[in-house]
Amino acid sequence: MPHIVCFGNPLHGDDGFGAAVYTRLSETPLPDGWRVFDAGTSGLNALWLFRDCGEAIIVDSLAPGAEPGRLRELTAGDVLAEAAPVGHGGGVGYLLQALQAMPEPPPRVRIVAVESADVSAFRPGLSAPVAAAVAPAVALIRSYIGAGDD
Repeated sequence: MPHIVCFGNPLHGDDGFGAAVYTRLSETPLPDGWRVFDAGTSGLNALWLFRDCGEAIIVDSLAPGAEPGRLRELTAGDVLAEAAPVGHGGGVGYLLQALQAMPEPPPRVRIVAVESADVSAFRPGLSAPVAAAVAPAVALIRSYIGAGDD
């Protein structure tokens, strides 16, 4: 069963990107078999979301970059364990490494990420460029899963 796993904390500025994408995706029907999850800041606690999952799309924010709001499509190999934004515990990179060590075959993983403008603790709300990237990210994910436009 394929999963969409959205990471982030909406109380930490642009780190809430994954939660915003989760909210939009959960408002519209997904193709049969696809499930979407708000993983929050789970880190390794999110491993169970990848059990019996042949394909996964991870949604997350990246550290502040040169072009806030720019969407990036990454592979698991592109994500370093040390690149976890604030509040992710073990981080998505560490989670991806753990998936490789599990006894069952890891899912095929795609990552949709956004370059953040500001990831600060206890600053709710997305910056304007990251908020503007939510709809394009949802459209990109929907194209991956064959859901068409929402």
